[in-house]
Amino acid sequence: MLTIREDIPAGLLEAYPAELKSLLGGPTLIHLGGQAGEPVFISALLHGNEITGLLAIQALLKRYQSVPLPRAVSVFLGNVEAARVGKRLLPGQRDYNRIWMPGNGAEHDMAQAVLVEMRERGVFASVDVHNNTGKNPHYAIVAEAVESHLHFAALFSETVVYATCPDTTCTVAFSKLCPSVTLEAGLPGDPAGVERTVAFLDACLRIEDFSAVTPTPVNLFHTVAVVKISDCCSYGFGDEDVDVQLIADIDLLNFRELETGTRLARVRNTDSPCLDVRYVDGRQAYKDYFAVDRGYLQFTKPVMPAMLTTDRDIIALDCMCYLMERLTYSKLVGNSRDPR
Repeated sequence: MLTIREDIPAGLLEAYPAELKSLLGGPTLIHLGGQAGEPVFISALLHGNEITGLLAIQALLKRYQSVPLPRAVSVFLGNVEAARVGKRLLPGQRDYNRIWMPGNGAEHDMAQAVLVEMRERGVFASVDVHNNTGKNPHYAIVAEAVESHLHFAALFSETVVYATCPDTTCTVAFSKLCPSVTLEAGLPGDPAGVERTVAFLDACLRIEDFSAVTPTPVNLFHTVAVVKISDCCSYGFGDEDVDVQLIADIDLLNFRELETGTRLARVRNTDSPCLDVRYVDGRQAYKDYFAVDRGYLQFTKPVMPAMLTTDRDIIALDCMCYLMERLTYSKLVGNSRDPR
């Protein structure tokens, strides 16, 4: 399932996402040498409709067509089949960002092969580039609460989220090997997100030692719960005739510290929860965060959501949103190990 190469395939730097399936055949790991030997791992298109990573990789490699890369690079282009039709994933596929723990199936085997390959090459850092479907700021996600990871993330954005759930993501897996970060670069293909990602990747190639990275103040948040709409409930937006009428511009609430009583939706059945809310350890969390008052679903405590979206497919395939709480840097650093 996995193709490994040590050259840039002809046409790759100009290819559109929809052309990668015919160009590459399937998921592809490309190793490119550089002046420093330990490679930066860059993954893109784990979700086929999130194209900023590909655009940024193309722009980065074009900069170095006539000069050596400052550091070796390993590029992983993931779900090129879904990219062909602009979908997150295809029916019957596993989510390519939920396969990075050992499991059964070709996708899990592929992910483990990538991890083994990068471990053997002494991976220096890992960057997984994603997009949002809703309105969110550019932000970074780390899975280890240590200075090297946080300083690395801060090179992309002052907004950093510490998240260990789900534990099957690329960033969680690579965090056991090296400083590892997910970039959430706004809407797919947005020029500002592409430009910011290219600048970050170029900076990665010039880092010699993470202990020498200048600390940057960050706004640090911790993912505490995942919110899904209950399977038995229909949902939509505005005045649609459904069980859960989400507010039409719900994604405007992302990364805002919301007050108690903030409304998210109007609900038809007030007798049973319309949401499945779980803490990251799997415990039920609905009653700790939500209640229905006079037919409106609202928060019962101050909280900050992320990844709220008006895309029905994303709600069905992933979740409605994540809930976050603010953390102080001093509280987080030191409570986890540093893998380097």
